[in-house]
This record gives sequence, structure tokens and C-alpha cells, in this order.
Amino acid sequence: MDRPMEPTKEWEFLSQESARRWPGQVRLRFTAGEKSCLVELSTGVLADLCTFLFLEAEFTLASLIIEEKPPDWHLRYIFYGDRGGGPIHLLLRVPQMDPTVPSISRYVHAADWHEREAEDLFGLTFEGHPRLGDFVLHEEWPEGVNPMRSSFDASKPYVHRELEPEWRPARIVQAPGAFMMPIGPVYSDFAESAHFLLETVGEDVIRTIPRFFYKYRGVEKIAEGKTIEQALLLAERFSGTSAFAHSLAFCQAVEKIARVEVPPRARALRRFLAELERFRHHVAAIAGICQSTALAVATSQAAILEEEILRLSGMFTGHRYLFGLNLPGGLTTDFSDDCTKKTTAAAEDLLKKLLDLQEMLRFSSSFLDRLEEVGIVPKERALSYGLVGPIARASGVIRDLRRTLPYAGYESVDFSIPGEEEGDGYARLRILFREAEQSVSIMRQVASSLPAGPGVFSPPAPQSGAALGWVEAPRGAAFHWVRLGENGQVARYRITPPSFTNWHGFHLAAEDFAFQDFPIIMATFGLSNAEADR
Repeated sequence: MDRPMEPTKEWEFLSQESARRWPGQVRLRFTAGEKSCLVELSTGVLADLCTFLFLEAEFTLASLIIEEKPPDWHLRYIFYGDRGGGPIHLLLRVPQMDPTVPSISRYVHAADWHEREAEDLFGLTFEGHPRLGDFVLHEEWPEGVNPMRSSFDASKPYVHRELEPEWRPARIVQAPGAFMMPIGPVYSDFAESAHFLLETVGEDVIRTIPRFFYKYRGVEKIAEGKTIEQALLLAERFSGTSAFAHSLAFCQAVEKIARVEVPPRARALRRFLAELERFRHHVAAIAGICQSTALAVATSQAAILEEEILRLSGMFTGHRYLFGLNLPGGLTTDFSDDCTKKTTAAAEDLLKKLLDLQEMLRFSSSFLDRLEEVGIVPKERALSYGLVGPIARASGVIRDLRRTLPYAGYESVDFSIPGEEEGDGYARLRILFREAEQSVSIMRQVASSLPAGPGVFSPPAPQSGAALGWVEAPRGAAFHWVRLGENGQVARYRITPPSFTNWHGFHLAAEDFAFQDFPIIMATFGLSNAEADR
């Protein structure tokens, strides 16, 4: 068991407010290993405490974790703030015989999709939620089948439910001349499956109703009973374009369970590789935005830069998308000081070309006309939906886990968090350019002062326990919850990726704009369907 630790000012505030508002109804415990605050509470306090954290104390919902622990369900609501201190875990126990929980989504709207997902996958009922059912599990799944339950046997096929031939999508807009325009779920090129039902009047999109999970893969279910090494492979591969970030979050969770201290050199190299991945990701996102506006030359220039960064990554690490590098305790490969400096120099040359492209785009009126004041997400809506990453920062929510909850030695790095206020497509593009430049700057800092010592470290012996790992992935905050059983195998694995969080708020940008703006707005979000369809 983790030893008690001194609470931070943030946690002291929570302790004082809990004692004043709900005397004797909540119990707080501060733990050193997880660097977190655990709050045990009852269903009667849940909604009020979550509302207090989200609306008054300005915390953000990170994740909702469901664990089946007979005779109870354990629901863990994780919040984090930006005033210092680690995450706050609200632990609620609910009898399995009565799996009904008060919904918090009315006040903490960021919990909306989390509750809908838990209802589908575990069979819990969130009382007061306006729209449960038919979310992750589409209509061919039979009623009463919940694939994350311990009783569900994934090795046996289930009988598909017959579709209703008279089924029609729910219609919201009833104005004269309104019609429904389906987009997807099948696209050309390499886009993953997703369906958007646009309700329009003329050219104006009034409502955007998204539908994902056409390729629900059950990664969390597959991880159960797997070894740490096998689960690490799942963490790395479920979102290939952010492979290093997700594998790092998983490894950090396992390292907390095993109480392993990662060597300074390995921590520094992790920062280097994470920023190399961010640099490549943002250049790819910029290329996507250029393509969405039919700017062929700029698209080609950005795509060439992405390809050159991929080749640089491959030469440096052996894999273009940085697979196979993380393991609990360190890295699989050490990299010489000279190699990191040469890689940084090459990245700086590519950055100069990227900044030249930025200058050209700044003075392309036809390009700016498609981005400025288009796809606006106001700051208050970004906060309400708990948006993360470049999308949130473009709307004035200046939050970054590298600063808010520092990991891998980021507290020693000199960088500022870029932010914009407009919340439109051009603000999101500017954030991408500034963060790409910032990533190369961090790589330069790491390469110039790599600590001596080992970068490769023997994996720790498996231990039982649970912990939360997190990273600021290229698309935003990512959280990985890992519980290891007595045999050291994975008992529960929960992933909350940034695309899941941000797709929830995508309709905010798409509504009240012209139909032809839709693909451009989607490109400025730069999200991954596969990352959400885990």
C-alpha cells in the first residue's frame, strides 16, 4: 500500500470544502506512489462533488474507469486541475445487484460519452442521462450483451440481431426545407470509418450527429489476462500515429505499480522521441488542412516534409512510427549523444522549410478565407466538453499535461504553452505550427544535455496493483489505467485517448456553418477515428 503523503494546496482546498459541504460523507486519502488523492464517497454525494470539482474548482474530467469487483462495481471518476498536485480519484462502490448510478453529465458534460460507453460495455444504468444505448455497440449487437463484463466470452461468436427494415435516424430539425445529409461511414483514401448525419436548412448545418465505433476492436477486453509485454504491444498499436505517446503512458502506469525509477538518460530520450513524434504528427495535420482546402502545391510541400520526418525517424530509431522503443523501466535501445544531435540538426532543417510554408500560407487569401472565423469553438464550450490538446489551446484553454502533471522530466524543460483565443480553424492551424517549432526546440535542449548512464533498463518484475499513466500525446491528454493481478498479468486496462475526448465536441465546430465547410473543419481537428474505436 502506498504511504501517506502531504497534501498539496489544491488537495487541502478539496479537503476543507468536503468537510464543510459533506461532513462525514466523504473520505480522502493522499498517496505517494500514485501522487494522487483518493476520495471515497456514496451515490448521494457523487453529483454534487463532481459538479463542485468541474464548475467551481475548475478541474477537468480525465476518465471514468469501471471495474467489476464482486459483489460491487467500482466506478473511478478521475479529475485533474492545473494548480499543482496530481489527479483526484473519486471512488464509488455500487452493488452489482442494482447497477444504477446517478448521471453527472447534466452538470459535467464531459462525462456524457464516458457514461454512454459504460452503459454499452458494462450494462450500467446512468439515471438521468438523456440518451443511453446504441453508442459503441451498434444495432446488430443483441440486447443484454456487454462485452466488457467478466461473464462475456470473447472466444465465442454471438448471434447478430436482425436489423429493423423500417428504421430511420432520429430527426431533430423540423424547419421547412430541412433535410438530412449522411457523410460516411466509408471514405476514400485511408480515413477510418465514421458517420456524420448533418441536418441542414439550405447550406447551413444546424445539427451534426456523429456515430463512431464501426470498428470497435475491444482492445481493453483483449488485454485482460495478457502479460505486460503483450499489453504493451496493444497500447502501442491501437493508434499507430501516436504509438510512442500511448506506449509511454502504459509504461509509466506499470512503473508506478512496480515503484521503478527510470534512469535520467532514458527519461531524457523519452522526451526526445515524444517530441519527434509530435513534430511529425503536426506536419501531417498541416498537410491534411492544406488538402481540405484544395491547395495542391502546399499539400505536396507539407506531405514531402512529413515523409522526410518519417525517414528521419526510421534512420534514427529503426521504425518510421517509433514502434518498439518503450518498455517499463526505460527504452529498448540507447542512442548516442552524437546521433541525437545529428537528428536534431536534420529536424531543424526541416523546420525551416515548414516555417517557410507557414509564411506563404499567411498571405494566401483563398486559403485564409476557408479557415478564419470558420469552425469556431468558444472557450466556455471547450471547457464544458473537456476538450484537450491543440484544439482546446486554440480556444483559450491553455492546459498541457507536460506542465499540468509533469512526467518524464518535462518539469526541467524550458518551453511555454502556446494558446489562441479565436477558437476557429486558423487558430488551430497556428497552434500546430507553433507546437511543431516548440517540439524541435525541446529536442535541441535534450540533445545538448543528455545525462550519462543507461538508457536501456531491465523491465521490473511483475507486481500486483493499479496505477494511472498519462502523457500529452500529439492530439492531447491521454490516460492509461492499468491494474495487474497477483500473477502480474493485466486484470483491467482502460484507455482514454484524446480523439475520444475531442470527437465528443466536434459538433460544436461543425454546426452553424456552411455544408461545404465541413471537411475543412474536420481537417483542422485532425483527429483519429481508429484512436477512438479502440
